[in-house]
Amino acid sequence: MLEAVRTRARSYFQAAPPAHDWHHVRRVETLAETLIDRHPSDGIDERVVRLAVSLHDIGREREDAGEIDDHAVWGARESRRIFEDVGADPATIDAVAHCVRAHRYSNAVEPETLEAEIVSDADDLDALGAVGIARTFSYGGALGQEIHDPAVPVADDETASGATQYNHLHKKILELPERMYTDVGRELAERRAAFVREYVAQFDAELTGER
Repeated sequence: MLEAVRTRARSYFQAAPPAHDWHHVRRVETLAETLIDRHPSDGIDERVVRLAVSLHDIGREREDAGEIDDHAVWGARESRRIFEDVGADPATIDAVAHCVRAHRYSNAVEPETLEAEIVSDADDLDALGAVGIARTFSYGGALGQEIHDPAVPVADDETASGATQYNHLHKKILELPERMYTDVGRELAERRAAFVREYVAQFDAELTGER
């Protein structure tokens, strides 16, 4: 069933931009495997995690195109339809749909299972570190967003996720370690956030001509 669902899921990424393409999904899967391997609990349903990772962003391209309001809500609903097509059992459908619904950073749905926590942490980890910086500027560029605007300092930026890509690093990306649900995720997030902070320090120094 996993391969059948992966095949279906991949079809939703035909024209996905680099920040949320199928490569992102595969990186999140690798991170989820790391979290599972290092987690002290043996009661994790790995199949649910892998299925949810494959499906978590199937609605992202539609949201970016303005066709839907929330890719997590739409993705959870679409996941149920996919699972019904492949004949999944109700318990699996419910478990995976919850992971998809709860993975999003900006919604108010808290993960209620360890599997959902792992999917959320793995997804957020891919937004940190070197890959996370690359994704930030790739996504911002696709939106036509400015890299940096000295007239809009972070302290005065009232937008939720940052009016510029530089501000986005401060207002969202560097806040991700506090959102982690698992101890392992938190440890990895702190390491990746440290790299982002080093990058921001270099960015700031270059703005002033110091480096």
